[in-house]
Amino acid sequence: MKNRNKCDARREVMGGFLDIDLLLCVYLILFFCLSSSLCSMSSSLLSSCKLRRKFHLNGLHKHGDVILGGLFEVHYTSVFPEWKFTSEPQQPSCKGFDTLGFRHAMTMAFAIDEINKNSNLLHNVTLGYSLYDNCATLVVGFSGALSLASGQEEQFLLQENCSGSPPVLGIVGDSYSTFTIAISNVLGLFKLPIVSYYATCSCLSDRQRFPSFFRTIPSDSFQVRAMIQILKHFGWTWAGLLVSDDDYGLHVAQSFQSDLAQSGGGCLAYLEVLPWDSDPSELKRIVYLIKTSTARVVMVFAHDMHLIPLMEEVVQQDVTGRQWIASEAWTAAAVLQTPRLMPYLGGTLGIAIRRGEIPGLREFFLQIHPDQNDNDSYGNNFVRQFWEYTFQCRFAPPPAGWIEAGGALCTGQEDLQNVETEFLDLSNLRPEYNIYKAVYALAYALDNILQCELGKGPFSGHSCAALQTLEPWQLVHYLQKVNFTTPFGDQVSFDENGDVLPIYDVMNWQWLPDGKIKVQYVGEVKKSAFKGEELTLHEDKIFWNFGSKEPPRSVCSESCPPGTRMARKKGEPVCCFDCIPCSEGKISNKTGGCPEDFWSSPQRDHCVPKKTEFLSYHEPLGICLTMTSLLGTFICAVVLGIFIHHRSTPMVRANNSELSFLLLVSLKLCFLCSLLFIGRPRLWTCQLRHAAFGISFVLCVSCILVKTMVVLAVFKASKPGGGSSLKWFGAVQQRGTVLVLTCIQAAICTCWIVSASPVPHKNTKYHNDKIVYECVVGSTVGFAVLLGYIGLLAILSFLLAFLARNLPDNFNEAKLITFSMLIFCAVWVAFVPAYINSPGKYADAVEVFAILASSFGLLVALFGPKCYIILLRPERNTKKAIMGRGTTKS
Repeated sequence: MKNRNKCDARREVMGGFLDIDLLLCVYLILFFCLSSSLCSMSSSLLSSCKLRRKFHLNGLHKHGDVILGGLFEVHYTSVFPEWKFTSEPQQPSCKGFDTLGFRHAMTMAFAIDEINKNSNLLHNVTLGYSLYDNCATLVVGFSGALSLASGQEEQFLLQENCSGSPPVLGIVGDSYSTFTIAISNVLGLFKLPIVSYYATCSCLSDRQRFPSFFRTIPSDSFQVRAMIQILKHFGWTWAGLLVSDDDYGLHVAQSFQSDLAQSGGGCLAYLEVLPWDSDPSELKRIVYLIKTSTARVVMVFAHDMHLIPLMEEVVQQDVTGRQWIASEAWTAAAVLQTPRLMPYLGGTLGIAIRRGEIPGLREFFLQIHPDQNDNDSYGNNFVRQFWEYTFQCRFAPPPAGWIEAGGALCTGQEDLQNVETEFLDLSNLRPEYNIYKAVYALAYALDNILQCELGKGPFSGHSCAALQTLEPWQLVHYLQKVNFTTPFGDQVSFDENGDVLPIYDVMNWQWLPDGKIKVQYVGEVKKSAFKGEELTLHEDKIFWNFGSKEPPRSVCSESCPPGTRMARKKGEPVCCFDCIPCSEGKISNKTGGCPEDFWSSPQRDHCVPKKTEFLSYHEPLGICLTMTSLLGTFICAVVLGIFIHHRSTPMVRANNSELSFLLLVSLKLCFLCSLLFIGRPRLWTCQLRHAAFGISFVLCVSCILVKTMVVLAVFKASKPGGGSSLKWFGAVQQRGTVLVLTCIQAAICTCWIVSASPVPHKNTKYHNDKIVYECVVGSTVGFAVLLGYIGLLAILSFLLAFLARNLPDNFNEAKLITFSMLIFCAVWVAFVPAYINSPGKYADAVEVFAILASSFGLLVALFGPKCYIILLRPERNTKKAIMGRGTTKS
């Protein structure tokens, strides 16, 4: 693992020198174009093309009908000489053999060998490969990519139509995002498919910029979302983020901030960029920030080269009690898994590349031998270098430019099974699994090309592509539609951006009681075509490096207790807040408010139904009004009984007994209609209350109006020559007049109810915590016309009675009518402003009071004196007494 760590270190350092390497890339492109122009000039004279310059690269090759390219880090550093246009070849010196990088390259060789043996895939087609070492250097990797795209043949014949496939149809690699960005920018112009197994930068998902790029590793954007899902799962809403100062870290920081804000999963306590030069003062500042921050969770998107100096400072300041979350770049970094660091890093949760199983891979590796490709004109530098590094020997003479081995000569008879090497440790195949999937993706795309039926192809004229004349963009088309399942059970397909269906393993650093350290699989996070993104964790398997052996709490502010709400602190993230008491109508839940018919409890911790308010039969006011209404009804019934019992007496007969009976009945209805205003409003009571009130009072006032008119007519008829006036006020005319006047009011009520019916309404504008049930009149005009008509008849009755007030005593019921109408009008004139200014149930109470007051006024004023005479002064209830009183006054 030592070499792997150096490799990762070099990998990120190169990102820091991106600008320098890009200048070298420009130089290479110019050199490549110059070589092509020279080739073109020579082709104008000859029928062949000669390569003017050739990159001398470390590689491994195998012939085949179709060649696939590969770029791997077999060495983790290089010394590259200054480029000059000379006839002498310039060979880079690559140093630091990377065993795992070699294993990656041999995994691709194994996958191609397995495909060639599979009769169901690419039948009668043999795959070959050209694998190059990028030496962890951008310029070397770029040179390898150009060599794969243009070929390494010194001279080749030209075809007249310039048709034919490129030297390689697809490239597996590169492993670094920075390298892959540079290579894809150039080779993407020719639509040459590149399938990376390790480049995670989310910027590579830009299809406009990288039209032929694919990858079998999830992008950093998914890694960020996976990390956010872990935070949300454990309720960690307050965390710190450390990133490396390169493409990898800076893109992650940008994605993390935007995705975290969109998900609402929490806030960042701090975001720090780890220094390239391991500046001690800067590291001290960052570690002190971690130590003093209230965030208990620290996420790090960087490589172990950044973590080593950081953790040294963590140990120096003794920063414990932190939950570390690792990105895939350092989840498996053995250099950090030491007894010295485990008190601080124990319990770390990490995102790791999906582990897979590749049957037959170990047997293939054991067959590797430095002499197996001696007959191959390409040589076998990879294998020889691996052999020298593993057995610490050297071949004589060693390969030019590769000064790594020393000691005894290699015999070639050494046995890999007798040496301890991480090359054969296949318990944790992660990048290898991605390489395996990348090779198979290209193979399935090529196989789909072979399966194309003539006339049913996807290209112009429904044509099919042929391997002999295959264009790179045609392979890109088929690669985009690849969909297969690995022997390990994982589905492989690419979305519109060339990203594979993502899946990550979740790992946990466990410090076992015996002192051993284990990186344990505890779950996975993946995205499927149907279920979307989902996180699965086996919490019982997770080791927590805390005394409680439970997940820590990492929040800026604790959740507000019941009855309080969050108030954001000025200038701080939304996760930091104070708790203040909830205002009326608000409670401490997610919505913060109560439904329309509910209100907050006194403790402000839950919603309770709002109190309802209406003029009820059970409250004192409703009871008093009900009793008063029933009393008035009872009195009317008693008076009606008295009048019926004494209907033959002069007092009853002299005052138009039929109209008196009808008037008492109408007053009785007036008293009873007031009961419709009491109780919970319903549709039928709202519609009936005003109609019953309007018709009852019109019937009452109509009777009084007709009585007044009769009084005037009788007085006029008593004068000489006035007898003819009585013929218009007979019994039939009186009944008809009352009926017509009442029917007019009935018509008004009918039009009102049909056009804009009064309906029950829940009113909350008077009290926030109460629902006032009331009847809305529907049409204010209808209600005004109803009251106006009653008022018109009342005023007319009052005026006629007032004109007849001085008639002789025997006709003087007009005085009683005048007084009763005066009371009636006064009550209803006072009713209007009182009704308008009374809220809720009190408006109904005012209307009931007006009905009862006016009804009692009419009952007492009209029938009180008569009942007094009938019951208490019967001697005055005689015709002689009535006539005598009138004669005397005459």
